[in-house]
Amino acid sequence: MTGDTGSGPARPAVTYWCETLLIDGAPTPGVRLEAGADGRITRVTQRSAPLPGDVRLGTVLPGMANAHSHAFHRALRGRTHAGGGDFWQWREAMYQVAGLLDPELYFELARAVFAEMLASGYTAVGEFHYLHHRSDGTPYPHRHAMELALARAARAVGIRLVLLDTLYLSGGIRKPLAPEQRAFGDGSASAWLERWQTLRTRVADDPEVKIGLGAALHSVRAVPPEALREALAGLPPTVPVHIHLSEQPQENADCRAAYGTTPTGLLASLAGLSPRLSVVHATHLSDADVALLGASEVTVVMCPTTEADLGDGIGPALRLHRAGARIALGSDQNAVVDPFLEMRGLEAGERLASGKRGRFTPAELLAAATDNGYFCLGLGAHRLRPGELCDLVEVATDTVRTLGSAPAQLPLTATSADVRRVIVHGRVVADSGRLVAWDGTAGHRPEELLRSALAALEPAPAPAPAPAPAPAPGGRP
Repeated sequence: MTGDTGSGPARPAVTYWCETLLIDGAPTPGVRLEAGADGRITRVTQRSAPLPGDVRLGTVLPGMANAHSHAFHRALRGRTHAGGGDFWQWREAMYQVAGLLDPELYFELARAVFAEMLASGYTAVGEFHYLHHRSDGTPYPHRHAMELALARAARAVGIRLVLLDTLYLSGGIRKPLAPEQRAFGDGSASAWLERWQTLRTRVADDPEVKIGLGAALHSVRAVPPEALREALAGLPPTVPVHIHLSEQPQENADCRAAYGTTPTGLLASLAGLSPRLSVVHATHLSDADVALLGASEVTVVMCPTTEADLGDGIGPALRLHRAGARIALGSDQNAVVDPFLEMRGLEAGERLASGKRGRFTPAELLAAATDNGYFCLGLGAHRLRPGELCDLVEVATDTVRTLGSAPAQLPLTATSADVRRVIVHGRVVADSGRLVAWDGTAGHRPEELLRSALAALEPAPAPAPAPAPAPAPGGRP
């Protein structure tokens, strides 16, 4: 699984010279990276001087992975933050947006959101996708219309996409789908697996749709145990699998009431815990859960800005890390799209929960945003070695946020506003907030694409009331 964006004509090999390159979190001066026509690194030369023909970069980090995204949630940014409430109230607003989307509108919105991610320093995204059908649950004439809309959107801007096509069957444990959830469901695990296999064939056979295809099981709330078992057994063993896990205390309570164990314990009983599994959030865990997840070497995808925004809580990230789990990062509802703020949020949560500083090292934070994210999306290692993908992010070190920072500590000082050039698959795809792509998005800023996409989601104005009839002559108004 490559997640190759595949945009544009064949490209020649290119060489990037980095004034400073963070390799495994360590600043290394004068590094030349040679990228082949296949978008992979062919040679790394340290402590070298620039040569004619090199593309010269300043301070460079590995490209960052957004390991958990729901692109369409971006439409709710700035519209759900007043009036209190919790996750469950927020979810009702999310359902309303989901009901407005069709393939063309989804393409417009996803293209804008992916552009925002790219310009912010994300070079790859795992899209946890469950908007499969029409709002009444009936398929579109092209059964993969919504999935291919996401693929076209990613290709248009040049971000690397891994589509995590999602199984979603229940409206809660032992509850049918609610009317507003019908677009998500396929009826059964076998029907979802069949649709997933045909999507896999469609992606493999079409040179214009080069994306990575993974799988997601929405949660133990939305997928019964027998369907979890069937889906896990029916997927190829090399395919990455993601699942929401213990995001809310109510999920844990419902799972214990129904099955006598936690969501983690349920997955363990189904032989579902393994290094190919990524669990998202993992906020409310028992000590036994932490031990199980660590021993199984799963990846835990933390989404600090979303978990804070929705009031979910602070997950035990450091305990999971020390137990043996990988930690990756995602933007989830996209109320914030900034990989640096996710890194900072991961560390800030640990500090707030413990009363101590320096819980994760800057190098460990960067690994969560880069190598661990790529691994859990099935993209392989991302440590800037020969044979790995040439995905890079240049960061300005002379802004009011970064001036004076030790390069190794940029994960704790920079923001997306400090991102300059972004390189995916060996080519520059964004420069100082503007897209550099092969199609009509070149030169655009993400906000330009967002403006039109969000306008299309605005409810139509209510029709003006009909004027009152004129009174009859001599009559009263």
